[in-house]
Amino acid sequence: MAQQLIIDIGNSSTKVALFEGDTLIEDFRVEHEALAHFLTDKATDSTIRAAIISSVIPFGEEVEQAIKALPYSCLRMSAQLKMPFTIAYRTPGTLGPDRLAAVAEAYAREPGHDLLIIDVGTAITYDMVIADGTYLGGNISPGIGMRFKALNLLTGRLPLVDKEGERIPIGNTTITAIREGVLQGVDKEIEGYIQEYTAKYPGLLVFLTGGGANFLDNRVKSRTFADSLLVIKGLNRILTLNNEVI
Repeated sequence: MAQQLIIDIGNSSTKVALFEGDTLIEDFRVEHEALAHFLTDKATDSTIRAAIISSVIPFGEEVEQAIKALPYSCLRMSAQLKMPFTIAYRTPGTLGPDRLAAVAEAYAREPGHDLLIIDVGTAITYDMVIADGTYLGGNISPGIGMRFKALNLLTGRLPLVDKEGERIPIGNTTITAIREGVLQGVDKEIEGYIQEYTAKYPGLLVFLTGGGANFLDNRVKSRTFADSLLVIKGLNRILTLNNEVI
């Protein structure tokens, strides 16, 4: 069966996946600087019939040329593509493609429900789509790593702390105080959004995704679904939906 190639260029690295229909065959990461080589070398597999590329950062001329040289059609992810929902965002051209992809997958799985999609990555995004399929928009806040770095870079004496390490309810050293402040702060922020939106939309379903999804999974008690590959799966779904125009 023909495969579809999914490329998601994020702030930190590039995620790549191959699908046969809705079935994920494999997924892996490629360093940004190796992407052009990957496209010209490995992505020319004759079993691939179509591709989609999503990026939250500009990519260079070398990658651009490699995309143009692909022997199959490659869609550029944007709000202009056909979506399984309606976009009510005032500036759709500024929407992060990863946000759209996550919403697409969540709504395709649970149509007819009010959904809150939370993506815990370099930034934390909160996106809301209501039961009739209208995407209202959402909010963006600093991610876990960004919060640790900000405390270190924007102060005179606070150290850079890793999220891994001793966890105690009340920090009793500067290290544990920073770790708990950041991680408990993120947990409580997410719980706060879930509680507020659930009060407004009583039947709300919540999707949690992103690199930090598994890390927070056990502590964010109100979440309904956790899937760290929601964006990749959403990109595949959008590619399938738009196949008739490529």
